[in-house]
Amino acid sequence: MKSLFDSVSYKCSKTVTQSYSTSFSSATKMLAPNIRQDIYNIYGFVRFADEIVDSFHEYPKATLFDDFERQMYAAIENKISLNPILNSFQETVHKYTIEPELYEAFMKSMRLDLSKKVYLTDDEYKEYIYGSADVVGLMCLCVFVKGNKQQYDKLKDSAMRLGSAFQKVNFLRDLKADFEGLDRTYFPNADLKNLNEESKQQIITEIELDFKEAKKGISKLPIEARFGVYTAFLYYQKLLNKLKKTPSEKLKESRIRVPDYQKFSLLAQGYVNYRLNLI
Repeated sequence: MKSLFDSVSYKCSKTVTQSYSTSFSSATKMLAPNIRQDIYNIYGFVRFADEIVDSFHEYPKATLFDDFERQMYAAIENKISLNPILNSFQETVHKYTIEPELYEAFMKSMRLDLSKKVYLTDDEYKEYIYGSADVVGLMCLCVFVKGNKQQYDKLKDSAMRLGSAFQKVNFLRDLKADFEGLDRTYFPNADLKNLNEESKQQIITEIELDFKEAKKGISKLPIEARFGVYTAFLYYQKLLNKLKKTPSEKLKESRIRVPDYQKFSLLAQGYVNYRLNLI
């Protein structure tokens, strides 16, 4: 029965989420059960595409990515795939009528990572951020509002700003791996070889503005999604504060993390704020 295969597919997407990101997995657990699996399905899809371009250095990345993209389109068209991650993703796409423009923009940005190393202009940078992060937030928003177009349009800008903030924090946190390991420079007008406090602060100010705008939409999310998204917001805000306090030269030497005990503290803080309607 296909229902059994679907069940196996869902477990695969959940396992991918739990294995690759404990923080995102913890935040997803704070979502209502009726939407939780669909977020796992989206994360599994975006994670696999990202892994191809970032991690599989000993294999033909371009060929693997082409195959994955073809399988994605086939899965959505046929409403089934023998790739369990894509089988889960296609179901969420159809369930919430996720527009092709969103996952196509995502794949376009991921494909850029196969060859593009430097982003020299703001337009290039913004286009990459839109495809790699904003549209992921929008796909999740489709799930959160359960296809309500009016609600989606109202919260769209906030969802995009939150996706942007998360991605830019990741860029700053992964500075060493991206620059030294993958030879990539995402931030325009920033010399990462000689990153100083002024350059770092410009980047942080940009992220703080994104967070400020994003927070306006969190309190307006459906109740099933609000606490989970707020939990992720608090985690990334904490990570940004740690990056802000870390000297610029240290950012190029190590990957900054939020310890587990601080994550638990943030979860408790978030729950209190949520219960008291302080979001």
